[in-house]
Amino acid sequence: MTGMPEKNGTSSRLLTLLSLLQARRDWPGATLAERLDVHPRTVRRDVDRLRELGYPVRAFKGPDGGYRLDAGTQLPPLLFDDDQAVALAVALRLATTSGAGIGEAAARALTTVRQVMPARLRHRIDAVQVAPVASGATVEVDPAVLMALTAAIRAREILRFEYATVDGRVPGREEIVPPRRAEPHSLVARGGRWYLVAFDLDRADWRTYRCDRITPRVPTGPRFTPRALPGGDLTTFVNAVFKGSTGGVDAWPCTGTVELGLPAARVAPFASDGVVEALGPDRCRLTLGAWSWVGLAAAVARYDTDVLTVDPPALAEAFRTLSERFATAATAAPGDPDRP
Repeated sequence: MTGMPEKNGTSSRLLTLLSLLQARRDWPGATLAERLDVHPRTVRRDVDRLRELGYPVRAFKGPDGGYRLDAGTQLPPLLFDDDQAVALAVALRLATTSGAGIGEAAARALTTVRQVMPARLRHRIDAVQVAPVASGATVEVDPAVLMALTAAIRAREILRFEYATVDGRVPGREEIVPPRRAEPHSLVARGGRWYLVAFDLDRADWRTYRCDRITPRVPTGPRFTPRALPGGDLTTFVNAVFKGSTGGVDAWPCTGTVELGLPAARVAPFASDGVVEALGPDRCRLTLGAWSWVGLAAAVARYDTDVLTVDPPALAEAFRTLSERFATAATAAPGDPDRP
């Protein structure tokens, strides 16, 4: 690489070097030079510049001698490349709908970071206009609760907590069930709510708990050896839970196919994860899933059109069940004491 021209400007290259050093603990000098497309002597000079800025970059010896970025005692100037600045601005603006109770803090953090950025980057992040809109009702969670849960997950310590559940007999009433004991696995944000995925020791099964209903107890329990999630993938497991599936399989328990008296273009925008096939100008085939056969029949009924064919027979039986319920509801006068 002797005599190789330096393709990157010094400032841009320093940012790239800093990002690489933050990405992993040890970097051989030759590998850094290759990644930056410069001579190893240039890497040494750039390392010296980072040290002058306050970044504690240490050199290590050996056949693959190189550099590592150690923890420092002083905060050096904040350095961001263009992509990092945009990513930070978007993340902080979206934090207002995360439900983590940090909306105001995120806004203040963005203002603080923006003030220490050069004018060029301030213009970049100001140009990113993001309007975060929650897809559903956002339920705020105390940040202290999220921190306690995260600490237990990282330490692999058994979590003891109170869990408030809604008493279905009295609308709006909550009751406190006996303390739970669980091996915490992950925190998940979904649909404006935060959930804890954990293995419930008393029920000997995996559970998903709403974090806004959790009150952690201290101290935590003993350490544990993490278990494997059913199916092995967190996203698949959580999607399966919310579909009412079992065994960690991301699929609806009930899936059926119907032909509707509507063009495919009218049905597709409202089919969610269903599959729509055009059968003609005024007919289409819809394959859809739900947590129950009656729930699936109700989902099809919302298209307000003729249902021409139904498969499987269990779905047809669900339509009969719904028709009986709807017929009863249609004949019951408001305030009728015999109304079911």
